[in-house]
Amino acid sequence: MKGKKKRMTNQTSIRVDLQFTRNLGNYENIKIGIAIEDFKRDGESTDEATDRVYKFVEKKLIEKVNEIEEELKGKK
Repeated sequence: MKGKKKRMTNQTSIRVDLQFTRNLGNYENIKIGIAIEDFKRDGESTDEATDRVYKFVEKKLIEKVNEIEEELKGKK
């Protein structure tokens, strides 16, 4: 199959799921979550793969939290 990646059954899977909850006051909260699953790459240790995926998810979560907080500020 050209252009498609095969999933190897012996590959180590790395999954990172981060969530952020912000109390908006008046008994309202907003919860944002991002999860990514990836595989360990050739020459990469499990710790290195975990750090790589974690940093990506953390960066994306921070970006989304900032976007939503800006939107909420505009609605006040």
